Amino acid sequence: MGQVIPFDELESLASRLRAEGKRVVFTNGHFDLLHVGHARYLQAARALGDVLVVGVNDDVSTRRRKGPGRPIVPAEERAELLAALACVDYATIFPGNTAEDAVRRLQPDIYVKGGDYALDEAELTAGKQPWPEAAIVRAYGGQVTTVPLTPGRSTSDIVRRILAMATPGSGEP
Repeated sequence: MGQVIPFDELESLASRLRAEGKRVVFTNGHFDLLHVGHARYLQAARALGDVLVVGVNDDVSTRRRKGPGRPIVPAEERAELLAALACVDYATIFPGNTAEDAVRRLQPDIYVKGGDYALDEAELTAGKQPWPEAAIVRAYGGQVTTVPLTPGRSTSDIVRRILAMATPGSGEP
């Protein structure tokens, strides 16, 4: 079982893991309602290295990025749930809309995002999301990669289904 570490301890964690010769993988997200898509994504990320560190957007940035009513689950609980997964070694809560500061502090060997993020200019023009953290990782010689998403499995889809079920006459089962 992993552990939740304070954001300001990322640098000391990174130093310790490097001294042990560990290949560190980092990913981040909101993880508001854990589902099978998250589990598959995190297992695939963990398979890329020796240690998986997961950054969790704080409540303020989750509300700002996902809208009113979000997060459904507070950041402290989201981090604790993630740390309880066998594939997650450490979870931390970070401030801000992006994980740029977390990446600077941890300097993972591999930074992973879901397949809806762009790895290069061609994917950006194809409508995938940019990820500013990638430039930071590449600058110190780290690797960036994506892991395919599980089709039809997202927190936003789950929230829509719940809201539809709560609306009389929605026709949802």
